[in-house]
Amino acid sequence: MSTTENPQPASDGAALRPAAGASAAPAPTAPAQEPGDRRWSDAFREIVGGSWGVSLGAVVLALVAGSIMIAATDDAVRSSAAYFFSRPGDLISAAWEAIANAYVALFRGAVWNYKADTFAAGIRPLAVSLTYATPLIGAGLGLAVGFRAGLFNIGGQGQMILAAIGAGWIGFALDLPPVVHMLVAVLVGIAMGALWAGIAGALKAFTGAHEVITTIMLNHIGFYLLFFLLATPGLLQQEGSSNPNTPPMAENAIMARIFGDSFPLHVGFILALIAVAFTWWLLERSRLGFTFRAVGENPSAARVAGIDVKRATVYVMLVSGALVGLAGASQVLGTATTGFSTDVDAGMGFDAITVALLGRSSPLGVLGAGILFGAFKAGGAQMQAAEGIPIEIVTVIQSLIVLFIAAPPLVRAILRLPQPGAARKAARAARKEVAA
Repeated sequence: MSTTENPQPASDGAALRPAAGASAAPAPTAPAQEPGDRRWSDAFREIVGGSWGVSLGAVVLALVAGSIMIAATDDAVRSSAAYFFSRPGDLISAAWEAIANAYVALFRGAVWNYKADTFAAGIRPLAVSLTYATPLIGAGLGLAVGFRAGLFNIGGQGQMILAAIGAGWIGFALDLPPVVHMLVAVLVGIAMGALWAGIAGALKAFTGAHEVITTIMLNHIGFYLLFFLLATPGLLQQEGSSNPNTPPMAENAIMARIFGDSFPLHVGFILALIAVAFTWWLLERSRLGFTFRAVGENPSAARVAGIDVKRATVYVMLVSGALVGLAGASQVLGTATTGFSTDVDAGMGFDAITVALLGRSSPLGVLGAGILFGAFKAGGAQMQAAEGIPIEIVTVIQSLIVLFIAAPPLVRAILRLPQPGAARKAARAARKEVAA
C-alpha cells in the first residue's frame, strides 16, 4: 500500500509532502502569526527570559518576601491569627491592610506624597530619593566597569572614603572662587578614588594578588586612615573640637541645589547622569572599552590577540575607582556639607555592589537600580514613621534581591520564565521545519 493511501503522522511534516510526480497541493497548516506580531512576541520572550527578566523577577520576589515579614510583625495580624480557623477572613484582611499601608507609606516617602498641601511638598520625596541615589549611581558605575572586565572590585567603601578625604580637605581648607572650588574638589576626589583602586589593580596585574582580598584590605586601611586623620588635631579634625568630625565645607565648594533650597537634590545628580553617559560610551563605543570587555570575556584569548592584559587590568581599576571617587566627592560636597565623620560612606560602598548586580553591569541598568535603592532608603524612613514597620525590613529586601539575582534558575523556576534565547531557538526550529 502506498503512503498516499495510508499516510502516517509525522512530526517533521514528511507525510504531508506530495508523492513524486503528483501535483503540489497546499499543506494544511495552523494559522501563522503576522510578522509584526511574531517579532513583538519574540522580543517579549527575550526580555522576560533574559537577564532583565531575572532582575525584575528578583525585585518582585523580594517584595513578596518583604510583604510576608511586614504581615508577621503587625500586631493586628498576630491577634487575628489566634482565631484563624474560626474567622480566617480577619487574618487575610489584617495582613492585606498591613502590607498595603506599608507600601503606600513607602511610595509616599519615596515618590509622591499625595497628602501634602502643596505640589512642592508632594514632590519633595522624589528629590530625596534622587539625592540618595546620586552616590549609589556613581559607585555602582565604578563597580560595573570592573565586573564587565572580569574584576570583582568590592573596595567601594575604601575608595569612597579616600575620595571623601581628598574632596573634603579641598572643600574646607582652601579658598578658591565659586564653581572652581567645587570642580577642583571633585577632581581631587576622583583622583583619590582612582589611586586607591589602582593599588589593587597594580597588585593584581604584577603580583597576581586577588582583587577581592586586596580591596577588602584597602577598605580597612582607608577606614582606619580616616579615623586617624579625624582623631588628630591639625589634620582633618575640626579646630577646637574633640569629636572626630571635619569642619564644614566652604560655601564655594558646596554643590548647588538644582531646584532651590526647598529640595535637597544637588548638582551631583547631574554629574552622575554625565557619568552614566560617559560609562556607556566607554564600554560600548570606545576602543578602551572593547579592551576591557575582551579581557573580561577571556584574558587568555585577549593576550593572544595582542592585548596587554596587565595594563588593561590597571586601567580598569583606575576607571572603576575614579567613578566611585565621584560618588565620594558628591557625598561630602552635596550631602555632608556640615562636615563628615567615619561613617561618611554610609554603607553605600557595599550597597553599590547590589546596584551593579541588579543593573546587570549596564550603565542604564545601574541608573535604574540606583534610583530604586535610593527610593528604598527615602521611603523606608517614612514607612517606619507612619506605620511602625522596622526599617531593617528594607535592608532585608535589598539583601533578598542580591540572593535572587545570584540564583537565576531559582527565579525562572518560581516565576516560570523562559530560558535565555528560547525565542531564538524556537524561531530557528520553525525555519528549519518550513525549509524541510
